[in-house]
Amino acid sequence: MRTLEEIEGMRNDLRHFLPTTRRWTKQLRRNLTARAIAGSNTIEGYVATVDDVEALMNGEEPLEASEETRRELEGYQRAMTYIQGLSDAKDEFRYDVGLLNGLHFMIQEHRPEKRPGRLRRKAVYVSTPEDEMVPIYTAPDSDEAPALMDEMVQWLNEGDLDSPVHVRASMAHLNLVKIHPWADGNGRMSRALSTLLFSREALMPPEFSSIEEWLGQGSNTYGYYEALRRTGGPEWSPDADTSIWLKFCLTGHHISAQQAKRRVDLYARAWIALGESAEAAGLDERTVNALLPAFMGTRVRRPVYQEDAELSVQQSTRDIRALVKLGYLEQMGEARGRHYVAGPRTLELREAVRRETKPFAYPYER
Repeated sequence: MRTLEEIEGMRNDLRHFLPTTRRWTKQLRRNLTARAIAGSNTIEGYVATVDDVEALMNGEEPLEASEETRRELEGYQRAMTYIQGLSDAKDEFRYDVGLLNGLHFMIQEHRPEKRPGRLRRKAVYVSTPEDEMVPIYTAPDSDEAPALMDEMVQWLNEGDLDSPVHVRASMAHLNLVKIHPWADGNGRMSRALSTLLFSREALMPPEFSSIEEWLGQGSNTYGYYEALRRTGGPEWSPDADTSIWLKFCLTGHHISAQQAKRRVDLYARAWIALGESAEAAGLDERTVNALLPAFMGTRVRRPVYQEDAELSVQQSTRDIRALVKLGYLEQMGEARGRHYVAGPRTLELREAVRRETKPFAYPYER
C-alpha cells in the first residue's frame, strides 16, 4: 500500500507540473516514447539506441539499427502512436478482441508468416534468453485462446475497476502474456496493453507511466522473465498467487515514476541553464531546442531542430553552424549520417546539473 501511495504521489506531482512546461514537453515526451519502444524491443532481442528510435519517429534514417530491427521498431511505434491517441476516446471506446488484434497487426504486419492480427492455431512455448531451446512455459491450447481472450476483454471493461491503475495494468500484462494468444509478438503486445490502460486513464500522458524502458535494462529483463516464471509455474494457472509479479511491476513503476520526475526536473533546469548561456552568447532562445537533446546525451539532427523550433532550412542551418562555432555542439559524420553531439560548453553545463542529481530509492529495500 505504501508503494502504491508513493507512486500515486509522484504521478500527482507530475500531473500538476507538466501543463506549465510546454516549451520542452514535446521533446521530453518524444524521448520517453522512444525509450519505451527501445526497451520493449530490446527484451525481444531487437536492440536499438534511443537515438535511432527518435530518428525513426521523426522520419529520419537510423544510423545503427539493422533493417530487421528497423521494421520491428516501426511496427511497435505505430501501435504506440495509436495507443497514445486513444487517451481521449470517450464513450465510443471499449476493449474488444478486434482492438487487440488490430494492435497486434500493427506490431507484426511485416511478418505475414506469423498471421498478424489473428489468434494462433498452434501450440506456443516461452523460453528464456539463456536457452531458447528449453521451454519454461507452455501456453493454453490454441482452441482455448478465443474463450480466454473473451473473458479477459470482459474483465478489462468491467472487472476490478476500482483497483489502482498500476495493479490493473500489471494484471492485464500478466494475463495476456500467459494466454499468449498470437504466434509471435505476445510480450510486446502485453506491454503495449499495460500502456493502453494508462493511456485510457487520461490523467497524464501514458509515456510518463510506462515501465518498458525499465524492463529493457540489463538485469531487469532477467528479473522480468524470472517473475513471469515464478508466477503460475510452467503452464496456464489462472488461480496462482500473483504477489511476486505485482511486487516486481510495482517496483518498476516506482523507479519509473522517480525517473520521470527526475527527467522533468532535469529538462526544466537544463532549459533555464541553456537559455541563460545562449542569451549571454548572443544566441536566440530558440537554439535551446537544439541544445536540449545534446545536453541529455542524444544526437541532434538539423531537420529535427528545424521542426521543433518551427524554422526554415536556412534559419536552422545558420543556428547549427553558430552553435558549433561557439562550442555548444560538435559535428559528427557527413552527408546523410551527419549529426551533432554536445560540445565543451554544453558538457560543462551538464556536469554542473548532474552533480545535483540524487540516486533512486527502491521501495522494497526500506
